[in-house]
Amino acid sequence: MTRVIIVRHGQSIYNTEKRIQGRSDTSQLTQHGRDQAIKLGKALSNISFSALYSSPLQRAKLTAEIVYNELSLNKSVIIQTSNHLTEVDLPLWVGMTTTEVREKFPDDYATWHQSPDKFMMLVPSPDRTREHFPILSLYEQAKQFWEEILQRHQGETILIVGHNGINRALISTALGIPPARYHSLQQSNCGISVLNFSGGLEDNVQLESMNQTQHLGETIPSTRPGHQGIRLLLVRHGETEWNRQGKFQGQIDVPLNDNGRLQAKKASEFIKDIAIDFAVSSPMARPKETAEIILGAHPNIELKYYDGLREISHGLWEGKFEKEIEQEYPGELQRWRTIPAKVQMPEGENLQQVWERSTAAWQSIIQTAMNEQRQIGLIVAHDATNKTLLCHILGLSLENFWNFRQGNGAVSVIDYPSGLNGLPVLQAMNITTHLSSGVLDKTAAGAL
Repeated sequence: MTRVIIVRHGQSIYNTEKRIQGRSDTSQLTQHGRDQAIKLGKALSNISFSALYSSPLQRAKLTAEIVYNELSLNKSVIIQTSNHLTEVDLPLWVGMTTTEVREKFPDDYATWHQSPDKFMMLVPSPDRTREHFPILSLYEQAKQFWEEILQRHQGETILIVGHNGINRALISTALGIPPARYHSLQQSNCGISVLNFSGGLEDNVQLESMNQTQHLGETIPSTRPGHQGIRLLLVRHGETEWNRQGKFQGQIDVPLNDNGRLQAKKASEFIKDIAIDFAVSSPMARPKETAEIILGAHPNIELKYYDGLREISHGLWEGKFEKEIEQEYPGELQRWRTIPAKVQMPEGENLQQVWERSTAAWQSIIQTAMNEQRQIGLIVAHDATNKTLLCHILGLSLENFWNFRQGNGAVSVIDYPSGLNGLPVLQAMNITTHLSSGVLDKTAAGAL
């Protein structure tokens, strides 16, 4: 496995002024940005990196240098810059505030936000004016970086210091998220994302976590100014004894074990200061108990249940270990691991059925919150349910089911800044820092 940790540079002067930076190299790190880089370096200091790559732009390069000084690295590891890590190219907007861009280029700004894959700039060049598609170009740039780097670092752990835009494109091209969903991923200054590659881009890729900000003193990424939409905290239930043993549970109602209850308590402590104003859960015992423990810090919130959030029914696989399933259904586990959308569980469900019921529940939850003018909700569900919902949120097919990791007791953050009328934004995914020290997910992988 090749592990790639992707981070964004620290806060810059243009960030504070809400100016478009693009490929301009004018903007420098603020003192706060330097402090963020030091905290980032400390958070990564116990990880052994084989290589460190940075954008050549000074705000990223200085972040990389500050982080480098906090790491315990072999002397042969140096910071390598790559032009493939430069920020999205927006030459006509550089230096302008977002307010100025919106006022001067209202139609282009609307296209940029609503259809970034179709956004085009007419850029003057010496002989003619050319059409420039910033996001499509950025995604090609990201693919080129992966093609070069993954082959060079098979089985190693590498660190990448980039920018908001290129980091989104790197994650998106790794997972197959289309350019139209460019704005559906958030990357905070000095936020940490972790990708695991089994080979190249054509092989299995897992997003272990995305946009961790706890090392910066921020529980979860803050909402943008003026945000009036819905924020959902999606949590996987705590560990069960069957998770620990690696036994398929599906819709068998296995309760939390002691570690699962402890994970739920830690999740409760982690989000206790967030102003949750509604909560829903799968009606099964393990998410229900997880939700009840979390809501111990929010005693006035009534817990509601949605049957559509139940775990996938594994049918005749339930209660069995992988070895038993392989003996009774030769080759089916491999199909489940490689082409999950094509697998029909014997006397159980397929992923399309899980998709239909879970997304219907999800939409209903959001619509109800909008009708009742609620803003921040807790949703506790299951591994397969959460992964299916993440595919839905990011415009992916069920073939991408295994691209997401969901640890027991992990928290993901999804915003709907414009309600159901606009695209959702995955602000952070699979946060587990409250469960164990370090930025890597150390929860039990467990069976479903």
